[in-house]
Amino acid sequence: MAIRIDTGNGTYIDVPVPSPKLALPALLGLVVVILAVVALLTAVYKVDTEEEAVVKRFGAVHRITGPGLQFKLPFGIEQVQKLATARVLKEEFGFRTEAVRARSRTQYQDKAFEDESLMLTGDLNVIDLEWVVQYRINDPIKFVYEVREATRTLRDISESVMRRVVGNRLGAEVLTVARVDIQQMAREEIQAAMDQYQAGIHIITVELQDVVPPSRVQPAFNEVNEARQELEQTINEAQKRVNQEVPRAEGAALRTIAAAEGYATERVNRAMGETARFRAVLEEYKDAREVTRTRLYLETLRDVLPRAGRVIMVQDGQMSPLPLLDLNKREVQP
Repeated sequence: MAIRIDTGNGTYIDVPVPSPKLALPALLGLVVVILAVVALLTAVYKVDTEEEAVVKRFGAVHRITGPGLQFKLPFGIEQVQKLATARVLKEEFGFRTEAVRARSRTQYQDKAFEDESLMLTGDLNVIDLEWVVQYRINDPIKFVYEVREATRTLRDISESVMRRVVGNRLGAEVLTVARVDIQQMAREEIQAAMDQYQAGIHIITVELQDVVPPSRVQPAFNEVNEARQELEQTINEAQKRVNQEVPRAEGAALRTIAAAEGYATERVNRAMGETARFRAVLEEYKDAREVTRTRLYLETLRDVLPRAGRVIMVQDGQMSPLPLLDLNKREVQP
């Protein structure tokens, strides 16, 4: 016959009951030994390196102890609740990570959690979104006493916030460019709610694991995605053509403008030169009119007559060659 005693740490001790025939001193000694063993077992506890222990005396928080071998009052007077305050914890939504065996790949379950992952976007599209909330317990007392089932509260708030954030976005944005903004906004709002509830939880990150359309509409979504890619490709090709043709046209326009400006400059300079030459001749003409007139006449004949054909001099209506001036013979340059 034996008596089972609860040590308070989830273990039990079976103490044999002595026969009534034993003497009273022996019985008292056995009781003392049993009480000493029970007191020792219920007064010592160990806290791991990533944990902190909340010690409660008659249900009220008495102190918080750190890692190592610790002592408390025995016989259930003080109780210990251990919390992993130095460990990064996580809550998974839309999937669950299975236990990983040695030398094996991580396995995921995501088929049975569509009630968490299916969401409605702002343009009334349905997407399948899986995410992870990583957090740490930064205040063990608040985590234990301020909120009943703090982990469950965290899950409910995370799901509510994510549905609201995704519901304010277009489906195409959620699937492509808005992932970082969604993660940041969700983390800030979840942390604000945890602070308001004084849950003693610090949100580290909110990470979107997988964002895809539901499996039932996956083929249609692929077709739409292909059409969008073709549209983007066409736009890129058109932009490439624009980038090629516009500089070419601008270069041709600049060349035409430069040629016109050069021609205008040449004409202006030539006109200014002719004007200067005419003014110089005019000054000479004013000083010696006859001499200048004769010189200009002879210079003009010198320039014109060599380019003419047969030259005949006519005097008084009669054509007769001038014996002293053979104008048909061009002057031979030495």
